[in-house]
Amino acid sequence: MAIVAKKQQEYKVAAIDELKKAFGPEAGAPDFIFADYRGLTVEQITSLRRQLRGKDAAFKVVKNNFARLAFEGLNAPDVSAYFVGPTAVAIAPKDANEVAKILVDFTREAPALKVKGGLLGASVYDAAQVEAFSRLPGRLQLISMLMSVMNGPARNFAAALNDIPSRLVRTVKAIADKKTEG
Repeated sequence: MAIVAKKQQEYKVAAIDELKKAFGPEAGAPDFIFADYRGLTVEQITSLRRQLRGKDAAFKVVKNNFARLAFEGLNAPDVSAYFVGPTAVAIAPKDANEVAKILVDFTREAPALKVKGGLLGASVYDAAQVEAFSRLPGRLQLISMLMSVMNGPARNFAAALNDIPSRLVRTVKAIADKKTEG
């Protein structure tokens, strides 16, 4: 539990407001994954940020108390348990599944990075659930699978319609070949 100061310092209030803007709905980021970055080199963090930028995500190192207050100010579910030790927040505005995949894959090449958990939509996930979530197909993969399933009956119908004239042509050809032989 944080100690409440009697006088609020302006730079702290500004920092919390900035985090509220980064985490809030106006930023368009409904999903967050929390990670412990202790032990990562600057090059590794830069590489991770570059990979996340490819998915329009951000990796923001935060002060635990400021982040906790920002999430409380947004009326988000309680994620204060994840704000212990050095914490970075991966902010996923579009496809949290892809961001989770990047983070989990990055933990394999840089074991110093540890995924603590996440806030995906209105659900709080622990580290194991985030890892399981990362193994699920992404949004675009699910859409392509759905479109393939929806396209199947139309493709089969078109093949059946195309098969009727081709059978007729093969039958006429077989009859013509039989007459030329006999």
